[in-house]
Order: sequence, then structure tokens, then C-alpha cells
Amino acid sequence: MGQEIERKFRVAGDGWRTNAGIRFRQGYLCAEKERTVRVRTEGERAVITVKGATRGVTRSEFEYEIPKEDADEMLDTLCGRPLIEKTRHKVEHGGLTWEIDEFSGDNEGLVIAEVELEDEAQEFARPDWLGEEVSGDPRFFNANLAKEPYARWRDDG
Repeated sequence: MGQEIERKFRVAGDGWRTNAGIRFRQGYLCAEKERTVRVRTEGERAVITVKGATRGVTRSEFEYEIPKEDADEMLDTLCGRPLIEKTRHKVEHGGLTWEIDEFSGDNEGLVIAEVELEDEAQEFARPDWLGEEVSGDPRFFNANLAKEPYARWRDDG
């Protein structure tokens, strides 16, 4: 079984900006607490992903490449609105790859850094641009950002 152990943080500062990043478009065919089914394009690559419920910072994950044309059609016709639009930047720090998502569209202004770990207790060096941890705050899950975009709760965050 596939598994994802991921910690999320808000980003404080621009010290991470080193490359142009890749444009992502993603939408949800199913976005429930117990499971999500997501379609995503990452530049010219496309995937469909099934994720289970989050327990701590861990959840089951299954991801499969699909034809980009199929993904575009699903995003345009089947997925709920709004879509998640973001540019992903990858930054190496302390032997780990950080993925920094700079959101646009209805989530404009939100910048989140994620790091995948081998286990929940794994220690890591914190980059100086890392802000507060939001791993346990469901508002920051992409599936929830598609239901309740950052623009609607920006004053609270």
C-alpha cells in the first residue's frame, strides 16, 4: 500500500525562490474526509490520485499517470469548482526536497511548503523561510481549499 507522510508549513519570506516552478491544475472528483480522488496536470504530465483519511500526518495514497488530454477533459467537465491552481517550486534543504506551492486563482496569496518524510518522528532542518506549521489544520488541505478557498477566509488565516 502506498503511504504519504507529509508536514505542511506556511512560508515566511522569499529566501526559497530559486526557480520558475511548474504550473499545476487540479480538481476533485470526490473530496470527503475519508477519501479524495484528484485529477492533476503538472506541466505536460497528468495523474489521478486516490488518498485515504489523514491520521496524524500520514495517509494512504495511490497515484497513476493518465493521458493529459483525459485529465484536461476531466478538469474542464467533471471536477468540482473552483479548481486548485498553483505553481510548484522544489527547493533542496538539509538533504530533503521541499515543495513550495504558490497558489493563484481563488487561493491567490497563499504560499505553502510541504516536505515528505520517511516516518512521522523524522527530524529535519528548518529552512529560515519556514513559517508556522499547518499540518493539522484541515483548511490547508488542497481538497478543502477547493471547497472553501483562501480568499474567503484570508482575514482568519
